[in-house]
Amino acid sequence: MFSEGFYVETGGLASYSPDLHAVGRQSARLVDKIIRGTPPADIPIEVDNRIQFSLNLKVAHTIGLTVPPEMVLRASRVLQ
Repeated sequence: MFSEGFYVETGGLASYSPDLHAVGRQSARLVDKIIRGTPPADIPIEVDNRIQFSLNLKVAHTIGLTVPPEMVLRASRVLQ
């Protein structure tokens, strides 16, 4: 189990993490507000609830793990 989808792409079994691209876009938007003069104290707190669950079925098969179909359906990304 990993904290970023990158590791699943490079041979990890699974990851459960925030969508890092979405976090980067959100950060850039907030920095833009600050650069344009908005005081940081005036910017409301934002929470991004998008979580990615990535699963590598090839690795699961290699280590002899049977992944329930329900888990495959719930995954955001499935690598064959």
